[in-house]
Amino acid sequence: MDSSTQIKMVFELVGGLGIFLLGMKHMSDGMQAVAGNSLRRLIGAVTNHRIFATTVGVIVTCVVQSSSITTVMVVGFVNSGVMELSQAVGVIMGANVGTTITGWILVLKVGKYGLPLLGFAAFTYLFTRNERWRYWAMFIMGIGMVFFGLEVMKDACSIIKEMPDFEAWFARFQADSYFGVLKCALVGCILTTLVQSSSATLGITISLATQGVISYPTAAALILGENIGTTITAFLASLGTTTNARRAAYFHVIFNLAGVFWITLIFQWYIRFIQSVIGLDVTEAVVIDGNDTYPNTVAAIAATHSVFNVCNMLLFMPFVTPMVRFLEKAIPSLPYKENSRLTDLDVRILETPLLAIEQSRKEIIKMGDGCLKMLDWHLELMLASDSDRQLGDRLKQRERILNSVRDEVADFVTKLLSSNVSHATVEEGRRQFRLADEYESISDYIVNLDKFDRKLRRDGFRFTESQRTDLEALNRQVRTYVTEIHGALIASNPNVLNNTEASGKRIRDEINGLRRKHLEELSAGTIHPVVNVAFMAALNAYIRVRDHARNIAETIAQDR
Repeated sequence: MDSSTQIKMVFELVGGLGIFLLGMKHMSDGMQAVAGNSLRRLIGAVTNHRIFATTVGVIVTCVVQSSSITTVMVVGFVNSGVMELSQAVGVIMGANVGTTITGWILVLKVGKYGLPLLGFAAFTYLFTRNERWRYWAMFIMGIGMVFFGLEVMKDACSIIKEMPDFEAWFARFQADSYFGVLKCALVGCILTTLVQSSSATLGITISLATQGVISYPTAAALILGENIGTTITAFLASLGTTTNARRAAYFHVIFNLAGVFWITLIFQWYIRFIQSVIGLDVTEAVVIDGNDTYPNTVAAIAATHSVFNVCNMLLFMPFVTPMVRFLEKAIPSLPYKENSRLTDLDVRILETPLLAIEQSRKEIIKMGDGCLKMLDWHLELMLASDSDRQLGDRLKQRERILNSVRDEVADFVTKLLSSNVSHATVEEGRRQFRLADEYESISDYIVNLDKFDRKLRRDGFRFTESQRTDLEALNRQVRTYVTEIHGALIASNPNVLNNTEASGKRIRDEINGLRRKHLEELSAGTIHPVVNVAFMAALNAYIRVRDHARNIAETIAQDR
């Protein structure tokens, strides 16, 4: 065999693998965009109920087309404290089952339609203006690329049969004994670790098996090894994370290692069982272009992968609680706060943009909650007969925290928008920039309100009783207004502007009335100039809080 044929084989194998992987990426991005809102609600609804958490893991992985993305995302959620370890364990088990969907997609007899699918979907993607249609086209384009890439790899693998040296090397890996199964599983593990994608290894395995380069038992053993190799991604993602995140990654490793261990003990019986269940003869050859191919091995490999992962999940399901306790004892918590960041945002979640944007939205909602608390604290400080230094310091500390949170949210959203995300995600990111800034501005003016009161007390003055009564009523009115708008943000209510227009106008009229009343009292000469300046500054701060809250309402209204 001349060197040009060998080069052609390598080029086709690498090119086919690249097209296959790019297709998987397009399938994942397309499905995430189409199913985005449902996916966000699904992740948000994960509970400690192991069956529900596992189901979520299956569905999410089917959508994102990668157990690695799901497990890395779970490690990110656990690292940020959003997800408990017991929840993460369920989702990880489900992810192992969900990833087997790739094999069943390849079972579809549409290999020869890969290029037409790719072509029609590409035209739709390029020339349609409807964003939803574009993402459906991206998904279908991904399917086309997956099948076309697989066909290219199959052609490359068919050349191997004409190369005695290569064929002899592959013949050394036969799953006909226990050690042979372990050797093949080790090769699958190493290959998956190197390419960082079990789907890629699956594609290569199917290509080799359908061309008869390796037997079905060898392909099945390689698939088992891929289950171990895929754990390296989550393990690497857990380095430098919190203890709970590392526990989640270690569970993924233990879960897959234990599963491969028990299945190798009954491997020969297991593959005979799979063949009898699917009812297909994996040794049946079909001649295509003068070469013998074995198309039935695709269904057998997919069934081998799925049945093993489902059985492993069912075996582990009753032992979730003991496993969590074991991990907590084996990897003890550290005596100090491990997360140096103030928010629950984690760059690992950026792999799934629609979940990432939902996570940053939750942080902004927390900012709003903080502003409402600050309004309550300020009112308590203003009405107190004696200065409460501890509460005042807490108020200032909360403002500093919100300032840092705003910066962390902005940094996170900037990184998110720098990747290839949908137009809807870009718009949501821009809105979040503005929302975070508006809430931080509200916190600034609340701190200013307390500064005015503190300065008066230091100088030996207080707001008059009448002024305190007026400011108390105004504070409650402003808080109600901010609460209504904040509630609309949580509920994503686009009618917030109409619903709060009247109350916003009442606040403005109330402040104008208080200014007129104050000027009348000032002309009577009964108010000290220091108190006068502080009162007018307080009214100005309240109107600014009201203005920033209205800006938030406008931003929410633009969401629809």
